[in-house]
Amino acid sequence: MTKDKKSKQNKWIKPRHKFARNLIYWCYLPYVKRKYHVNIEKFANQGDRQYLILLNHQTAFDQFLVGGAFDGPVYYVATEDIFTLGFLSKIIKFFVAPIPIKKQATDVSAVLTCKRIVKEGGTIAVMPEGNRTYSGETVNINPAIVGLAKLLKLPIVFFRIEGGYGVHPRWSDAIRKTSSMRAYVSRVMEVDEYINLDNDALYDLIKTELYVDETKVEGEYTHKNLAEYLERVLYVCPNCGLAEFVTKKDEIECKKCHLKAKYLPNKQFKVINGNLPFTSVKDWYNYQNEYINNLDLSTFNDSIIFEDKKVKLFNVFPYKRKNKLSTVATITAYNDKIVLAYKKQNILLPLDEISVATVLGKNKLNVYCNDKVYQIKGDKRFNALKYVNLYYHYKNEKGGDKNGRFLGL
Repeated sequence: MTKDKKSKQNKWIKPRHKFARNLIYWCYLPYVKRKYHVNIEKFANQGDRQYLILLNHQTAFDQFLVGGAFDGPVYYVATEDIFTLGFLSKIIKFFVAPIPIKKQATDVSAVLTCKRIVKEGGTIAVMPEGNRTYSGETVNINPAIVGLAKLLKLPIVFFRIEGGYGVHPRWSDAIRKTSSMRAYVSRVMEVDEYINLDNDALYDLIKTELYVDETKVEGEYTHKNLAEYLERVLYVCPNCGLAEFVTKKDEIECKKCHLKAKYLPNKQFKVINGNLPFTSVKDWYNYQNEYINNLDLSTFNDSIIFEDKKVKLFNVFPYKRKNKLSTVATITAYNDKIVLAYKKQNILLPLDEISVATVLGKNKLNVYCNDKVYQIKGDKRFNALKYVNLYYHYKNEKGGDKNGRFLGL
């Protein structure tokens, strides 16, 4: 094999990626537009240039919205979970070649892949939040995006998605009808506009450009199951603390005190029974975070804080595969450890030895402990968020950072 042929084979960018992009654009994008009732505004001034596209993350189909606005293939930084889906992962890698990254962790290999793609003339898209919003408000943006931008030295395109939370909240399976969703390029920043900015200034600028607050009453989002699966995000009751909720159609109820509220098409709560001091999921979510940040873990001693039974348990081999260990496992959280129990075995995960805990998709939980990665997937009502919040609160307290507020998302 000649040196030129070898070099072509080793390139990340392949001619088939352009074919795949065009196929998706003509065949699948119309479906996405109908599904989300979204207005995708074409990037008119794209030209024959490379970009670093930064976008806020609202729906499971955000990459298709970007693809609808840009001509040519775009290479997306994607969570490692999509590389553990067997044959489907092989198809995704072959046709669109996403850039794998370990969620909520610094991943040098992902940065090197980005450099490689830029060198080959490609455009890269990153969702700096790393997580879809649960509350409708843009979540924590990883400061590492500043270093990546300055390293790649590409014009930055800010791509905003508005109304996506109202149409398809992360915690819901139901896609609402609306006419208020929009996806568009809000700003292009040339390299000379940001390269000499200090890191803090550029970070603040990125946060400002990508910030979206979906709690404003703006349009209506209709569906018969508006509140269903809110228990995937809410686990603190304003009346009785740590609690469990049940949802049905457009109503949510606390199992302990029977607080009940209706979730309306304008994304606001209407109280049916009891006292609810919040009008939006964002307000409730922020209260929940504050409650956890002030939780004294030492008072729990060896008592159970959270527990879920009959969950599926997987052993994950990053970027390769995942092996199912059990379909009826139990996950139990204490003030200093998580225990995974299955087939008369207990896997002890001390919180001190966990490096990352994160939510994937709507409610899958990944826990990285030493050299092992475990994935926990419960039923449709499983709340993975509470375990992530507990771990990061523990981490903040243990590190002596009593003012630490970051709870994993």
